[in-house]
Amino acid sequence: MSSREGKRRNHRNHNHENLVPLAALISRETKAAKMEKPFVRYGQAAQSRKGEDYFLIKTDSLRVPSSSSTAFSVFAIFDGHNGKAAAVFTRENLLSHVLSALPCGLSRDEWLQALPRALVSGFVKTDKEFQSRGETSGTTATFVIVDGWTVTVACVGDSRCILDTSGGSVSNLTVDHRLEDNTEERERVTASGGEVGRLSIVGGVEIGPLRCWPGGLCLSRSIGDMDVGEFIVPVPFVKQVKLSNLGGRLIVASDGIWDALSSEVAAKTCRGLPAELAARQVVKEALRRRGLKDDTTCIVVDVIPPENSQEPLPSPPKKHNFFFRSLLFRKKSNKLTKKLSSVSIVEELFEEGSAMLAERLGSGDCSKESATGGGGIFTCAICQIDLAPSEGISVHAGSIFSTSLKPWQGPFLCTDCRDKKDAMEGKRPSGVKVI
Repeated sequence: MSSREGKRRNHRNHNHENLVPLAALISRETKAAKMEKPFVRYGQAAQSRKGEDYFLIKTDSLRVPSSSSTAFSVFAIFDGHNGKAAAVFTRENLLSHVLSALPCGLSRDEWLQALPRALVSGFVKTDKEFQSRGETSGTTATFVIVDGWTVTVACVGDSRCILDTSGGSVSNLTVDHRLEDNTEERERVTASGGEVGRLSIVGGVEIGPLRCWPGGLCLSRSIGDMDVGEFIVPVPFVKQVKLSNLGGRLIVASDGIWDALSSEVAAKTCRGLPAELAARQVVKEALRRRGLKDDTTCIVVDVIPPENSQEPLPSPPKKHNFFFRSLLFRKKSNKLTKKLSSVSIVEELFEEGSAMLAERLGSGDCSKESATGGGGIFTCAICQIDLAPSEGISVHAGSIFSTSLKPWQGPFLCTDCRDKKDAMEGKRPSGVKVI
């Protein structure tokens, strides 16, 4: 045997000795994930007046079945109006509809990247199913998913989610869809065929906030409300952020809180308290200032570094550096990620609020749709039913957002979902189908 061949064999043997069994590698990765994953502590409090506020707290959801290392938490508030039916239905169905819109076999990063689109599909499917029941109730929905340090929030209506960092900076993670305050939404509703105005009483005097007619709803987005018109859309505003390793506090609440307290006051009034007491304190302060004029519900969620798992988030210093506050939100940057992780900087991963489904559902091809649709050649991107090739209608067909796309590219919609999309965009009267 030549010396060169002997060296090659020794090199191969040396490499085999350094190989790590797959099971050991998975175990090592799981332990690393557990070490880095923050703790989540939460509290909830409420005072009822109409009995139309509902909430959801679920801390044992799994991205991968039977794998506890893939756990994520869900927190949501549904503020119903014109009855509780829509709020109850949404609480019971929205999460499953969102998860059904996510492809199987994704890594964590891929799952988080696909989540904003799945939230849009889940919201619209929930609205479509509830309206098919023929009930006229409606609801807001503020839906929060916490997976490690990543927080994803989707909302329609005026139930709000705010973020309070350990540095004392408060930011809204949602947008209020109130016609009174949101100029863009007023313009969208009127462009889609709705009328916006105040309630007119005897003598032509206008009173109260701006409303959409018919129906008189103050909101421009909600789930349900089939009696108002399809221009009141269920397409959510979605924002996804990554917290620093100092964590942060989320306050999710119905408008019974926000009509009494600003975001800054709500955060300030409960700093230094553990989550359960913090939620009670926010409700107490709202009632002290305004009284019980509406259902008032609050969820406080603390995302806590592992080494501080038993401690409430500390009160921030009294003086804040202006430069620091201006850096609270940074767009994703590989160069800055490591440096910013040591201070209370929030990395913005995604934000989109368009009401146009063609823009929100993006683009896709047949292979992707088929792979996620359970065997059909095409799958409806909203209701997830399998479609024959002749049945699938591209979400981009006839859309002003499809100038660079081909009309046969996915994602695809079934006929019912396509009719709903057209009605939401004012291309067809609500409830009218093309045969």
